[in-house]
Amino acid sequence: MLKRPFFALRGGCLAGVLVAASLLVSEQAVAQATQSVEAQQIQAALQEQIDAADEQTRAQLEELRRLERDTRQLQADNASLTARLADEAERQHRLDTALNTLEETRAALPLIEQNMAAQLTHWIERDLPFLREERLARVERQPDEQGENTIERISGLLEAWRVELDYGRDIDSWRGRLRQEERTREVDFLRIGRIGFYYLTPDGRQGGVWSAEEGEWQPLADNYLREVRNGLRIAEDQRAPELLTLPLSISANDLQGEQP
Repeated sequence: MLKRPFFALRGGCLAGVLVAASLLVSEQAVAQATQSVEAQQIQAALQEQIDAADEQTRAQLEELRRLERDTRQLQADNASLTARLADEAERQHRLDTALNTLEETRAALPLIEQNMAAQLTHWIERDLPFLREERLARVERQPDEQGENTIERISGLLEAWRVELDYGRDIDSWRGRLRQEERTREVDFLRIGRIGFYYLTPDGRQGGVWSAEEGEWQPLADNYLREVRNGLRIAEDQRAPELLTLPLSISANDLQGEQP
C-alpha cells in the first residue's frame, strides 16, 4: 500500500519535468522565431537601403551625364561664339578702315574731278575738230538745280570718256555748217574713227580733209571726192562696207600720241 504513493509521486515529478522541458522548448522556438522575424526585418531594411542607394546612385549618374552633355554644349557654343566675335571684330576693323579711306577719298574727289575734266578738255582740243562744241559741252556741263554732287559729276565725266573712246571705233556722218575763208556753208561731214575727218559739198564738187599737222582743211582731188561720197553712203548704211582710199588727217607720229 505504501509503494503506490511513491510511484505516484515519482510519476508526478516526471510529468513536471516534462512540462518544464516542453515550456523550455517552446520558449526557444518563440525566441528563434522572433530572431528570424527580426532578421527578416533587418534584411528587408538593408535591402531597402540598398535599393535606395542604387536609385540615388542612378540619379546621380544620370545627373552627371546631363552635366557632361551641358558642358560639351556650352563648350561648343562658346567656341562658335568666339569665332563669331572674332569675325565681327575683323568686320568692324575693315569697316573702320573703309570709313577712314572713304573720308580720304571724299576729300580727294574734287581734285580728281578737276584733273579728269582738264585732261578730257585738253584731249578734245587737240583732237580732230569734229563736233567740238558738243563734246566740250559734255565735259563742261554744270550741276543741275537739284545740286549734282561730286560723285555724280565724276560719273558724268567717265561717261564722257567712254563716248570719246567710242569715237575711235566707228564711222559717222552728219550735215553741218563749215566756216572757211570768211565764208560759211552747209556741207556733209564724214568721220572715220580718229584718223580721218572729211567734208563734201552737197553737189559733190568740192571737198576737203582736215590736216592735224597744218591745223586746217586741205582740198581733195576728184578721185578722193568719190571716195568721200562712198564713205558717206557707207556711214548712212546705203552702201556695203568697203576699203576706202583716202588721205589721213593724222600722221604716224600722231597715232602714237596720247589717248583718252
